[in-house]
Amino acid sequence: QVQLVESGGGSVQAGGSLRLTCSASGRTFSSYAMGWFRQAPGTEREFVSSISWDGNRTYYEDSVNGRFTISRDNAKNTVYLQMNSLKPEDTAVYYCASDRRNSFGSSRDRYAYDYWGQGTQVNVFS
Repeated sequence: QVQLVESGGGSVQAGGSLRLTCSASGRTFSSYAMGWFRQAPGTEREFVSSISWDGNRTYYEDSVNGRFTISRDNAKNTVYLQMNSLKPEDTAVYYCASDRRNSFGSSRDRYAYDYWGQGTQVNVFS
């Protein structure tokens, strides 16, 4: 069983920054990949970014590449999403999720992820 808790969301003006944090329970956190997804009202939950078990491989959705940075600290059972140059279209609920079957973190399919946090709201206003 893995429990994930996101924090760090909020409201920010376009061009600003936020850092999301996902804290995980469990002793095996360092052995599996983690991902961030987001969901805006009326849309499907979409892939944002993912990271391998060791942090050496990272993946990004095209619209956030170069603006967002995913990282992890296995000693703290935590994964981060640094979001810079935020745009109004980044407004969504952001979720972190674990992928215990693919430690390389390459999956962009939400159905590959088995445990999810409750989400944190990000609002970007112009």
